[in-house]
Parts: sequence; structure tokens; C-alpha cells
Amino acid sequence: MNETVDGIDAITLEIWWSRLVAVVDEGATALLRTAFSTIVRESNDFATVLMNVRGESIAESSGGIPAFAGIIPRTARAMLRKFPLETWREGDCVLTNDPWIATGHLPDITVVTPVFYQGRIVGFAGCAAHSPDVGGNLSATCRDLFEEGVCISPMHLYRAGERNEPFLELFLNNVRLPEQVLGDLEAQCTANRVCCERAVDFLQDSGEPGFERLSAAVLEKADAAMRKAISAIPDGRYASAIEADGIPGHPTIIRCAITVEGDRMTVDYEGTSAQVDKGTNCTINYTQAYSVYPIKCALDPLTRRNEGSYRAIEVRAPEGSIVNAQYPAAVAARHLTGHLLSCAIYQALSTVIPEQVIADSGGAPAFRVGFAGVTDAGERFGQILFASGGMGASARQDGLSATAFPTNSGAGSIEALEAAAPLLLARKEYRQDSGGPGRFRGGLGQECVVRNLAARPVVMGMLGDRQAHPALGLHGGLPGAPAQVILPDGSCASLKSQTTLAPGARAVIRFAGGGGFGDPAARPAAAVAADVADGFVSREQARSVHPQFTGFDDGDAR
Repeated sequence: MNETVDGIDAITLEIWWSRLVAVVDEGATALLRTAFSTIVRESNDFATVLMNVRGESIAESSGGIPAFAGIIPRTARAMLRKFPLETWREGDCVLTNDPWIATGHLPDITVVTPVFYQGRIVGFAGCAAHSPDVGGNLSATCRDLFEEGVCISPMHLYRAGERNEPFLELFLNNVRLPEQVLGDLEAQCTANRVCCERAVDFLQDSGEPGFERLSAAVLEKADAAMRKAISAIPDGRYASAIEADGIPGHPTIIRCAITVEGDRMTVDYEGTSAQVDKGTNCTINYTQAYSVYPIKCALDPLTRRNEGSYRAIEVRAPEGSIVNAQYPAAVAARHLTGHLLSCAIYQALSTVIPEQVIADSGGAPAFRVGFAGVTDAGERFGQILFASGGMGASARQDGLSATAFPTNSGAGSIEALEAAAPLLLARKEYRQDSGGPGRFRGGLGQECVVRNLAARPVVMGMLGDRQAHPALGLHGGLPGAPAQVILPDGSCASLKSQTTLAPGARAVIRFAGGGGFGDPAARPAAAVAADVADGFVSREQARSVHPQFTGFDDGDAR
């Protein structure tokens, strides 16, 4: 019997739902192809979403940053509170980068556009993208929001198709790379316009007057799938506590308690560190997004994501804590805390569903290194090296090497970075012995060697963690290797600092490895031998942590 949801049969629902995902994916493709910055077009630091008239997501882009897609609807609803539904006009584009309304720090700009069909609003298209510059200082050392750049409250970039030139004149006068910033903003508007056009095409083809019936159906299906997954976990309270480098003298402690009651789950961060006067604070939007997304990955990885996926999960965080910081806290490096939430959640759930979670990832939090300066031609440049540590291992397989999680940003093209800045990546390779040993090995981090080709010094700013607190293993697995930056004089840099690279100087950047899963003594000797043969593990480490391994006593790989 063909099941129906809100009067839509299952086959039609599947076809329509797939079509809506294609709509937002086409918008994402438009953004990638028209963006000016390598941050968007090479490293995928963006997301696109289609929403109903209430600002609830119906479909999210397949690529980009999944957590962004979870925040954009919250941003749209905040915009609707300022600009009621009846005030929107066709051709409007409203934007904001307010961290407490949007994705948690100033460089991420969210743009929302209404979808009009037959003379009325039927939904919204939205996208968020990391801007190449918003003024201020993108570092972990700022003391408050005002040092970090220009904060834009929700306002019109376009009003009924007319661009807000006075706003742009003011904003672009306060950024270092105005052409790139404007190019990316226009690319976001283009992405939304494409999404709107394809959404209208869908309505014309389907005969639906709007998205109300379909949105109710897909939200219900996503909600039911998540509730079913939560119901499979025994009721109870599952807790963890993890520690991170934080800022000097103030390590970050994240306490996470997950309570399961029937088909509902509560994630509570009571007892987590207080907010600090540096940029590692998270707004509640960011905390919410980076809590529910890892849970979605573990419990219900196959159902398409939308607002319904998260209805059964409540996230609580004390006001004034580092995961619910209050205005005007500094938040530029909020990912250094927010990405760690996946580790705390998986550590807690590992006691009850160990086969569904992974050990800590070396890329949680992501390690970003920014380079800025002036080319020999006298032009300003600013580029971020997007690269990833290793993912944690699971109960089934080794962790993925040099792979981003829980963010989904890509490494991007090294050639594109070198073409846009006077930098040379002299080396970029897997980092031997960086994956945590275990029955299943953690994913390897990587080592990058960056050289300054300019005739002037280049500023190098680091936003990282895991220098003193490596990615932990699970169920007997060992930690991965910590992150590290070696400066030209041989000293180790703080991962939350700025320095300069003299002309011709080079820095060695080492990304952390993922934690292992299970007792290393249980790893098959053949797997250890393959790791050594591939160069992933040294003979010395193989002998020291795998007592069952004797394959290289004679110096030959067998």
C-alpha cells in the first residue's frame, strides 16, 4: 500500500523532496561559480537553504557547511521579527552578520531573499558564506566584538531590486579587500535568485500553490526518522567532560550531559567554562547547530536534513558560559570551542552506542592559518590556508585522514591559493604517526610547509587548538598527535597568535591526528604492516604500541 503524508503519496514525496534538494544545490553551484574569494569557491565555506514562509528549512544544500544550514532558518526568523512578512517585496535581499542572529562570528554573512509565486510570498531562499574580510581583526586575541570588525544588523542589501548603495559605500570603506567582499555578496544574491527561480519552476511543474503542504510532509518525515533513532537508545543520562587548550591560563572545559527520554533528547552544557575576554566564545546559535548536527550524523545519517531533523533535540547552555556567550563578547574564533562539542557528545554517547560514534577528530576544532600582506606589485592580499586534521576512528574502520569534521569545509586548491598570494606550499603531505593507535587507527593529520615569496614580510595569524590536548581515543584507543607550528627560528608558536614571515622564510604547520578506537593490541598484524608499508606509521611506533607486530624484525615488509 502506498503510504501518504499530508495527502502526498510516498513516491511523489520522494521525487519532490529530491527536486527541492536539487533546487538548493543549483543555488550552491551558482554561488561557487560566481564567488570572488577562494574561501567560498575553493574551500566551500558556505551553505544554501530553501525555507517556507515561517523561515523553517525545507531543503539544505548537499555540500557546504551543514551547521550553517541549521542556523540560516533561525536567522530568517529573526529577520521576520524585524521585517514582518507583509513588508517584503520581490527583489529584496536582507543581510546580517550579527553573531547572535546569524552563524556566530562576523565574517559569516547571511543573505535571505523572498520567493514570490503568483503575486505572493511562498517561501525564502537563504545562504551564508564566509567573507574574505569584514574589517577588524580575525584572531583569538580580541577582547570584545568591536575589535573584530563591522557588525551589520539585519538590513536591505537590495530593496525591490534596487541596491543599497549608501550601505555598501560605508561597509566597503571599512574592509581591506572591497572587490572580493562585494563580489562574494553579489554571488550570494545570485545564489538566492537562482534558488528562487528554480523553486518557482518546481511549483509550476508540480501544480502546488506554495510549499505549505510539501514542507509539512518533509518536516514530519525528518522528525519521525530522528525520533525513531532516539527511541532506540535506552532512556538515561550520559555525561562527559573534555578539556581543550583554550587561552593561556584558561583552558576550556566542556561538560556535556545527554538525557534520553523516549523519543526526545536533551543536551545540557551546565558546568562548562565561563565566557572569556578572548574570541573563543560561542553564541547559542552556533552551539545549537554544532550540537544537533553531530547527533544527526550518528543517529540518522541517511534521511535528508531539514528543520524537522532537529525538533526532537533540545540544547541547553548557561548564559554567560563559553557556549552561550553574551553580547558583546569576542567570537572571532568561536569554532575553537564549537567544533569540540561533537567530541563531548560522542564521548558521552560512547558508553551506550559505541558502534555509532567516532573518537575525537584532530580537525575538531579546525585549524586555520591566515596570511596577509602586500604583493610586490603593491596590492593587498589576504588568504586562509584551509587544511584538515585526521578524523577519529570508529568501531568499524580507521579514521579518514586529512578530512574535515564536524565542519565540512574543503582544503581547496593549493594552486588557487598560490595564484592569489605570494606564497609557496613547499610541502603538503600526510603526517606520519599522527593517527592515534587502536584496533582501528585514527586518521592522519598533515604537514604543510609554507614559504613567503614576497619581498616584504607577510603576517601569519593562527587560529588553532589541540597543542596541549590531542584528540582522545575511545574504548582503549590512544590519542592522536597534537597540532604544532614551527617558526623559521625553530621555535614553536602559540596556535592563537600572530607572527611575521620574513621574505624567503618558511613555517612548518602540523595538523593534529584523530584518536584511535579500541585496544591497539587487537589491531591485526597485517593492518599494521600495511600502515608501515604505506608510510602512515613508522617502524618504531609499530613496535612500541603493537606488541603483536613482529613483521619488520628483518627490515622487510611482509
